[in-house]
Amino acid sequence: LHSTTAALAGFSAIFLVTYIGGAFDPDLFIMSFETGLSYINWDVIFLVMGMMIIIAVIENTGIFQWLAFQAYRLSGGRSWLLVLILMAITAVASALLDNFTTMLLMTPISLQIALALGINPLAFIIPEILASNVGGISTLVGTPTNIIIGAYANISFTDFLVNQTGGVILALIAMGAYVLFHYRKEYRTSSGGISERLYEKLEQNAQIDDPAGLWKSGLVFLLVMVGFIVGEQIHLALAVTAISGAVILLIWLKPDVHGMIKAVDWTTLVFFMALFVVVGAIQEVGLLSIAADIMARLIGDNLALGIFVIVFGVGTVSTVIANIPLAASMLPIVEFLSGTIPGASNKVLFYALSMGAAMGGNGTLIGGEANLVTAGITEQADNPISFKSFVKVGLPVTYITLAVGFIWLLIRF
Repeated sequence: LHSTTAALAGFSAIFLVTYIGGAFDPDLFIMSFETGLSYINWDVIFLVMGMMIIIAVIENTGIFQWLAFQAYRLSGGRSWLLVLILMAITAVASALLDNFTTMLLMTPISLQIALALGINPLAFIIPEILASNVGGISTLVGTPTNIIIGAYANISFTDFLVNQTGGVILALIAMGAYVLFHYRKEYRTSSGGISERLYEKLEQNAQIDDPAGLWKSGLVFLLVMVGFIVGEQIHLALAVTAISGAVILLIWLKPDVHGMIKAVDWTTLVFFMALFVVVGAIQEVGLLSIAADIMARLIGDNLALGIFVIVFGVGTVSTVIANIPLAASMLPIVEFLSGTIPGASNKVLFYALSMGAAMGGNGTLIGGEANLVTAGITEQADNPISFKSFVKVGLPVTYITLAVGFIWLLIRF
């Protein structure tokens, strides 16, 4: 069952029980339709929509293909160095855009380069997936979970950047070391270079398709990032900045508007809206309060234990449950704990939730949306990612990065 279908089914069930069941038994009344709509965070919806339009314009310029080819040139055909450069590019791109889009663009050319080098493409692509899930934690717009957490807890773009980036960099270094160890045989047996003809073909495929469009969209994207930071000082909603940037690009570059609107992932936006209502219903009936009370008794006044439980608890569950609904349902619980545990008012538990949800997505092939999308692309290219092969590297990386993230939060806060 598709996640959006499941969320809409939950949305429908809530109001059918409320209005039909409630007509026979008042105890079955959950909440009114109007109250349900009030739980939808429209700032999140319009922020995601605006960024999707901006990203759709940028990806058409060919910048990702160009970056991947430059990574090959810089590495000199050395596989171990190339994978580290590709991971770095993926992590940075995921922090500025989103990991779903980043992997959609990086995977095809990574496949080409790996096959040209005579190496198993998964030795490049799986590390890129892992880097994309972790890299996005650095910024508010890097992962859908960060967008939801930031909107709920009033955590700004700058706050995420300042408080998460150090931990993300340390986690990526630890991840890179493990990846080199895990795939050491693959990197040693690579051919170390490609033929001149293949090189020319890769170079041709990596040409910037629209240089003028690239610098214009790049300028607007930079201004949007600056707007996220500066706008905090005047309480300008992030959604306004994102939508304004999208509109400027539509007017300045005059792309096919129908194509740009179609590029918006409406399935994800509908999922978000239905999910907000479902989580709101759980909150209305008091179920989250019960869960929060149980966790508060378990943790007591120990802030370090609270951070540990959130990071590793959410991280472990995220390996098998989609991190977006998990993070959304945990928000009221984390808010309650932040108000009851001494020293947690600095929102450290929300940062712990961000790290746990995103890093846990690396545990299994079904742990994150980027994982599944990439697996679909590689399967079409006759290089499928098996569940077992992903877990072998993904699960150790998950707990290595969770440990690094936990230590970083203890040091930072």
